[in-house]
Parts: sequence; structure tokens; C-alpha cells
Amino acid sequence: MEKKNIKKIDLAMKVSKSTGLSLIEASDIVDLFFNVLSEGIVDDGEVKIMGLGTFIVKHKDQRIGRNPKTGKEAVIEARNVISFRPAKNLRNTLKS
Repeated sequence: MEKKNIKKIDLAMKVSKSTGLSLIEASDIVDLFFNVLSEGIVDDGEVKIMGLGTFIVKHKDQRIGRNPKTGKEAVIEARNVISFRPAKNLRNTLKS
């Protein structure tokens, strides 16, 4: 299975082709979507997109980690990370 990265311009081109909007207008829509998504994650700590999944901010406490190369212990600071939980229908689609 080949790994494929999707860029914002690829999304904008698909929106442009499917809606008949100009590429600039479609690009603005894609940018707006990502801005709303980012703001929701920062402000609320969770964004649910029906049919796709939920982006959640999780807090990870400070812990002791180990450098796999040297075996030396190091402190990993506490931090917030973003987690994605796919919607049930997306999970089912991936299973089949």
C-alpha cells in the first residue's frame, strides 16, 4: 500500500472541480475549514465531525523515557497531544 499525502491545494482542486468554484474560492473554503477545526480544538479541546471522527486534546503527564540507542533515561515533559478517534462508519469501511 503506497503512502499518499494530501496537500491543501489537492483538496482545493477537488472542491473547485466538484462545485464549479474558482480555485481561489475553493482554497479559501479549505483554509476556512482548517481554521475552524484548529480553533475548535484549541478552544474546546474536542471537535467532532459526523461521519469522519473526533479530534481530542489529551494531556500526557511527565514521565521517564529511555533513549533507545544509548539506553540513557531522560525526562519527557508533560504535554498536550491531539488524538483522532474515527467514527464507527469509517472504522467499518476500513475493516471491509
